[in-house]
Amino acid sequence: MAIIKPFKALRPRTGLENQVASRPYDVLNSREAREEAAGNPYSFYHISKAEIDLPEDVDVHDGSVYQKAAENLKRFQQEKILVREAAPCYYIYRLEMHGKVQTGLSCVSSVHDYEHDRIKKHELTRPEKEQDRINHIATTGAQTGNVFLAYHAVDEIDELIARWQEVYQPVYDFGTADGVHHSVWIINDAEEIARLTSLFALKVPATYIADGHHRAASAAKVVHALTGPEAEPGSDAWFFLTTLFPDNQLHIFDYNRVVKDLNGFSVKEFLSALDYAFTVSCTEKTAVKPAAPHEFGMYLEGKWYELVSRAGTYDTDPIGILDVTILQKNVLDTLLGIKDPRTDNRIDFVGGIRGTDELQKRVDSKEMQVAFTVFPVTMDQLFEIADTGQIMPPKSTWFEPKLRDGLLTHLIRDTD
Repeated sequence: MAIIKPFKALRPRTGLENQVASRPYDVLNSREAREEAAGNPYSFYHISKAEIDLPEDVDVHDGSVYQKAAENLKRFQQEKILVREAAPCYYIYRLEMHGKVQTGLSCVSSVHDYEHDRIKKHELTRPEKEQDRINHIATTGAQTGNVFLAYHAVDEIDELIARWQEVYQPVYDFGTADGVHHSVWIINDAEEIARLTSLFALKVPATYIADGHHRAASAAKVVHALTGPEAEPGSDAWFFLTTLFPDNQLHIFDYNRVVKDLNGFSVKEFLSALDYAFTVSCTEKTAVKPAAPHEFGMYLEGKWYELVSRAGTYDTDPIGILDVTILQKNVLDTLLGIKDPRTDNRIDFVGGIRGTDELQKRVDSKEMQVAFTVFPVTMDQLFEIADTGQIMPPKSTWFEPKLRDGLLTHLIRDTD
């Protein structure tokens, strides 16, 4: 059953939360982080993407970047930009976007649960991305990236969290430029903390990584490299920063693909080659977003096409039936020669939240030659695949809105 604990969050001094809070470190590049942090000495990018405080030619994985992150974290604490909670608490984190609300519980989850598959995965990780977070955590002594977990909704948990929001005021309550409203409540009542801990232990058999596979894997590996008190069972390092959301509040967006070239095909040849697995029709529509499984949109040479999978050209097992699998097998691999989309630099991935305009822009600019839209994975599919120990193709799911870095940080070295 799910083991969670309250923790003493390192969090912004009240009044600075909007200036501190930053987008997750892995959804933007260094240039974008420099631009967003410009003129803001409180931005958490100074910690999560500390290369912005170093010369632009410094490699983002250079040791000096992690050292700068540690220096900045210490400075933020010394200057009381970030303050440490006096006692372990749970935190309610509510996000609202386009009128839709999702509310999670921020806590720390057990590395033992992660290693014994009570925190279930559906995606492989890349060693270089793991190593980046390992270096960041080990050098700063902090987990700055929140792992987004899902679980099958439990009425008693929903009711407790809803009741707390009705009775108490949030400590943070602000909107961000991307149209998301963030609200955080502190649960500091010992009885309610104990009840939440017990409810998860008794009624939540497993949690599921929705977003943050690399953050979770890195946190688990860091603890095994530690020595002394930090490595002792039950220490802070044996737990990692998570926010848990009930599945009935979550929505998975499509995760679309753009490819640099047609692998030697002319446009005419490529359209003809697609015919073996799809019915292909050119459309006058200004964009094509699939309305049902096994339908795809394709943008090529300024035109949108509708692709519909032919019966018998895909498997019907939990992985084979996913549209990201069908696209990978019948187009990206077979025709375009992209065998491993995790490592092939000819392909890139665009979250559905960015819309079809982003796909068209990247093709029209000649940066890419073709774009594909896919029907999103469902929560039920994610749970089924994770429960059976299977792995989805890379970049199968996109969750939105994103948790902000900097609002809640978990220290694995006690600085009190």
